[in-house]
Formats: sequence, C-alpha cells, structure tokens
Amino acid sequence: MPNQPPVVAPTLEDFERAHEIVAQVAIETPILRSNFLSDITGVEVLLKCENVQRTGAYKLRGAFNRMSKLSSDERKRGVVAASAGNHAQGVALAASKLGIEATIFMPMGASLPKFQATKNYGANVVLEGAVFAETLKAAQEYAAKTGAVFIAPFDNIDIIQGQGTVGLEVVNQVQDVDTILVAIGGGGLAAGVAVAAKLKAASLGRKIKVIGVQSENAASYVPSLKAGKPTKIKTSRTIADGIAVAEPGRIPFELIKKHIDKVVTVSDSEIAQAIVALLERSKQVVEPAGAVGVAALMSKKVKPKGKTVVVLSGGNIDPLLLQKVIGHGLEFAERYTSVTVMLQDRPGQLVLTADAIASAQGNVVEVLHTRHGRGLDIGEVELRLAVETTGHEHRERVMKALKDAGLTARLDADLL
Repeated sequence: MPNQPPVVAPTLEDFERAHEIVAQVAIETPILRSNFLSDITGVEVLLKCENVQRTGAYKLRGAFNRMSKLSSDERKRGVVAASAGNHAQGVALAASKLGIEATIFMPMGASLPKFQATKNYGANVVLEGAVFAETLKAAQEYAAKTGAVFIAPFDNIDIIQGQGTVGLEVVNQVQDVDTILVAIGGGGLAAGVAVAAKLKAASLGRKIKVIGVQSENAASYVPSLKAGKPTKIKTSRTIADGIAVAEPGRIPFELIKKHIDKVVTVSDSEIAQAIVALLERSKQVVEPAGAVGVAALMSKKVKPKGKTVVVLSGGNIDPLLLQKVIGHGLEFAERYTSVTVMLQDRPGQLVLTADAIASAQGNVVEVLHTRHGRGLDIGEVELRLAVETTGHEHRERVMKALKDAGLTARLDADLL
C-alpha cells in the first residue's frame, strides 16, 4: 500500500510491557488438559481458556493496552468503536477502568445479550446499520465529527501487542509447547500470538509452530496469503461471526505472512460439532469463533506432532444460537437422527415402528404424524421421527431395523 510505513514486528520486551499493562484488568486464563482431544490426536492437547476471560473473550487485552497509551487530551475526547460483540465489550470495560467515555456503534441486528453487556460496562451504545459495513462507517463518521479516538478491532500495533499477551502466557504456562492453534478473523489475535509465542519460545531455546484457523465461509487469509497482499473477499453466512472478516488488516497480515506456519479452514458443521464436544467433554462454553481450533483437530485438518495448545478465544454465545448449534452438532456427529417413515394408514403401524427402533436401542425424542403431507396417497401416512443415536454405526442399525420390519424409511436432510 502506498505511503504506508513498513510493519515492524514488536519485540519480546514490547509484549512483556503489554502484559504488565493488561494484567491490571485481565486475568491470566487457565490452561486445561483435554483428554478427548489428546485421545483423538495421539498427542497431548491443552486448552487456553480465554472464554473465561473478563468480558468473555481476549478482546479486553488489546483494547486496554491500546487505550492505556492515550494522552490526557485523547482521553478527554473519548473513544469510539464499531463491533457486533466482543470488541464492543472489551472497549467498554477498558474505558470504564480508565475513566474514558466510550461510544460503541453496533449493528441493528446485534444480539440482545451482547448489546446489554456492552451497556452494562458503561458505554453509550448506538444501534446503526443493517450490515456491519454501515455500522463501521457510522462509527468513523462519529470519530471525525466529535474528535473521539477510533479504537480499531485488529489493525493497530498496540491492539496486536495486547492480544499477543495470550501467546506470552501460553509459553509461560506450557514451556514445552510444540504447536499453538488460534482463530483468525482480521488477524489481531493470530498475529500477536504468533509473534509473542515464537519470541518467548526462542528465548527458551525452542521453536514452535503457530497454525491459524478460519471459517471456510469467511477465509480471507487463504487468498490473501496466496496473493501476497490483503485481498478482499465476499464472505458467506457463517455461525462464526466473530471471525467473519472480508479483508485482513494491513498490519496483522504482514506479521501473519511471516510468522504463521499454516492456515486451515473449517465448516460450520465442524464448528458446531466442536462446540458440543467442548460442552460435553471439557465443560467449556465456547462461541463458534472460539471453537475453530478444536474443529480443526477433530476434523483432522491439523495433525499435530507434539504438545499442542488450542486457544479458546471467546465464550460469548447467544443461548438461542447455542440451542440451535447443539442440535446441528449432534446431527453432524450422527447422534441425532431425523427419519421419515412412510406408513399405511391402519392400526398397529406406530407400534411396529416403535418396536423396530427399540430393537436397535434407538431412543425416539420427537414424533410428527401427518396424513396431509404433499404427495401422500389417500391411504398413506408420513411419520417424522427424531431419534437419539450414539454415532454412525448405531444410526445404521436403526435404519436396518426399520427396513427389516418392512418399513420404508429415509434419513432426512439436515434442516437445522
């Protein structure tokens, strides 16, 4: 980009100073061993739980580091940010702790829990824009009009240093770590973690790998790295809205290009399955963007060769979305089976169906019985069942039992 100064990577001392600043407000999040991921991968896997950070995500680190460096005049003018969630809450709490007035622009479709949490941290919240691009434009216009300092979500070196304290903590807590998996959206977290962790590991005489993970529906870094420059893409709908960024930030891109070893992508179904696994096996509530690293391991998109730490970057998930994600994740794991059975409209057919499923140890959790489906013959009934299964083999046993009972059954497409 013309007229832009070259990007200079922060030093280990920069990150250590940032950590001292960040420690005033953020907690050092725990690292927990994941037995189920260790069994899947054959290496020891640990989880860096930023989902239990204050505000529910790592974003507080970068926001506080950035805002702590504002001059007294800048603090008087206040700050402004645009965000649908985690950055909003991080800026709001950081501003509250530093005694700075904060105005946060959020899109009109922002989830109620995130909207309310941002207000509860003391920020003035303005709902503006049907899409985030409109929200961002409104925030930047507000900054130009009022003189408030715009706090960028990722394309700022102080933000990156603050987020990089996650990587510093990882190596301090697990000095023999071999690989770190981290989500990538705009790139602030991934850039900071990659540089900080590798510098700290080098100071201990070690080398580590850092792998970035994106949603396949918003993978702007894949074509950007191939092109050698930030490239704007058209994103598709994804449950991982926290990392759905159409174009990498200039500063994080330059750092990621040099310090991230690999970038992989995961699907929404794989992310949903990872969220369910984290709930069940690790008792961790994690938002879709925070679960992409686990999704990469479970789908074998990443096959680590040594001790691995996965950064769970956030836990702010709307309960209604969580409900839907759980259903989708169970369906993808073949633990929740939707079946349509075509029956003759005569007595005993429901019992015959129930007995067949019971013989395969399936558990029926929902039933819809109708004579009015499109295309049904006069003497035909459509029976839609939701059956709890334990996995692929069990699902196949249930379908075989229905067939052996002389019933016409088919698996329904995933409608979640």
